[in-house]
Amino acid sequence: MKPVAATALSRAAVETDGDFDRCEREWLHTNGAGAYSMSTLALMHTRREHGLLVASLDPPNKRVVVLSHAETTLTVGNKRHRLSTHRFPGVAPTPGYRSLVRFDQDPIPRWTYRLGKHILQRQLCLVRRKNALVVRYDWFGKNAVQLSLTPLLSMRPTGELMHEHGAMVQRVTLRTGAVEVQPVRDLPPVHFTHDGIFMGSPDWWRRFEYTEDRAQDRAFEEDLWTPGTFELRLEPGKPCFLVTALGEMPRAQPAALMQETIDALAKADPGPEYAPLVRIACVGAQEYVATGSRNETFLVAGYPDLGASTRDHLLAVPAFCLFEQSANIAWQLLATCCRRQRAGLLPLNLKHADRTHPSPDATLWLFEAARAFVEREGAEHVFVQEVLMPALVRAYLRLRRPSGPWVWTSPEGLLTTVSADSFPLSWMDAYSAGKPVTVRAGVAVEHQALWVRGTAFLSELSGTLGHDQVARDAADSSRAARVSFQERFWCNETDYPFDCISSVGDTAAAWADATIRPNALIALSVAPECFESWQSSAILERVEQLLLTPRGLRTLAPSDERYQPVFEGGADARSAALHQGTAWTHLLGTYARTAAREDAVDESRLWDLLDAALSDGQVLGHLGQIADGEAPHRLRGCPAQAWSQTELLRALMRLELSLESGQTRLDGGP
Repeated sequence: MKPVAATALSRAAVETDGDFDRCEREWLHTNGAGAYSMSTLALMHTRREHGLLVASLDPPNKRVVVLSHAETTLTVGNKRHRLSTHRFPGVAPTPGYRSLVRFDQDPIPRWTYRLGKHILQRQLCLVRRKNALVVRYDWFGKNAVQLSLTPLLSMRPTGELMHEHGAMVQRVTLRTGAVEVQPVRDLPPVHFTHDGIFMGSPDWWRRFEYTEDRAQDRAFEEDLWTPGTFELRLEPGKPCFLVTALGEMPRAQPAALMQETIDALAKADPGPEYAPLVRIACVGAQEYVATGSRNETFLVAGYPDLGASTRDHLLAVPAFCLFEQSANIAWQLLATCCRRQRAGLLPLNLKHADRTHPSPDATLWLFEAARAFVEREGAEHVFVQEVLMPALVRAYLRLRRPSGPWVWTSPEGLLTTVSADSFPLSWMDAYSAGKPVTVRAGVAVEHQALWVRGTAFLSELSGTLGHDQVARDAADSSRAARVSFQERFWCNETDYPFDCISSVGDTAAAWADATIRPNALIALSVAPECFESWQSSAILERVEQLLLTPRGLRTLAPSDERYQPVFEGGADARSAALHQGTAWTHLLGTYARTAAREDAVDESRLWDLLDAALSDGQVLGHLGQIADGEAPHRLRGCPAQAWSQTELLRALMRLELSLESGQTRLDGGP
């Protein structure tokens, strides 16, 4: 009898062979409603947010680490094999990783352990849109063996840590094949179903160390609580299951629950007609899609610790419009945004729209997302006519107002935002000591490009749908903004656009910020009509010279005295560097897509750049948030970020369509 082989697209396949460094890569698996499983390949947690079952109590937010570990020991004859790996103070990591020979995700995570001449495989999956985890064990040996599983519970929000205390409820309720515990009164009970026997022995396991937390200057030790141990008999050829759920236990059998998840992930795969890299990126992108408590669709900005940012939500829409099987996701994402619109503007955060400031930046990205959807589905789509078009008109009327608050259009046609300490005005929204680090008030270059292109699109759509007055007004707005942009934004001294300018015009009060940042590239990617061909070439040349790294684009040129390329230290130190020199991964996709369109860089080189970025990510099959601006460009920040993933996917699709002559290489050949 042979171990289980891959049955679908292999999103990750790592030959670990007991090597500790390889085992430190991370994996991620989500349930479509904000819950997730995440850890290193060795299941040695390095972040407080890691866990096997991290539930979402208010989908897709309010995440709670429920089941942190399942301490695993296999007894073969008279020999005991401890398969878990943990880090404790002052000692080497426990040696379970030495038996791990392979990790696969095809589509759900699977571990293969070699124990002498025999093999143990473990698979796990989250139940779709439920706070429940299914773990399957398969033994490939001659005789039956004994498997001991000790669940270690955290029962706390992802941003906190648990420490031993006397208030943990020690009561355990036993039923045939089932166990119920409720160690924390303000959380639902934890249910287990199993194929063996349970021996209750409530206890604390102490001082687990999380190295990523320590590197971020956060508290990094935690105590975990267990209700006891499950003893399971593993027989050759007969799978054994342990199911863990917070609150209600799913009614279906474990094998059926696991198959449901496998089928859902298989539907996210666009199919073998696409390059493997495109398929991996596409399936990864859909792991950020989550159904909320009111059956609305959100995009989780990043795992393990980001929420439902409106900007991230909208930036993902064009990627989902690329594939037939995900176009419905784009529709649902747009519908959620339109429901949150107030007085023409969208909020910073979709899940907590009533508690966050309006965001002119996110509102501008609504036009880009809508443009991608209309290109996919057509202007006659009922959603476009009844929901999307009215939302765009409301946004347009609010943004073109001649006075604030938040945002207005100047007499010269440019979009102006006001400075404020309490909320961000652009994507460069980090705060240090309570104040914004990168102040970009006034007229930001990427905002003008979004305004030029958005109003041009609104004019085209309005004309198609017979709204002639809106079409004329929007066309006038686009034309005025484009003319003013071309007159005022080019900096001859840097051979690059200004990052921000005043809205005053050519007077003594006018000012301009010549700082070289990647925002000009964003502007070029959105509205190439704002630039002459020589300017487009100059922008891409400057980006390559000063901003491009293998992991992302720097947010500030190294020659700038404010340049801070290393993202480390306490919260204020990290925030101070966030947009002052660190490299943002999502901009790799923007750069590759724009460079390919402008025919400025060999497309095979761009493909290899994106391939390497995805292959070297912290989390298998995903792109993270940022990296240090200087070599070795250590990955930092959120290790799996949605807009990095979707921008990568858009660029890969652009390149795949162009690289017809390189089809053999794209398909994984030489």
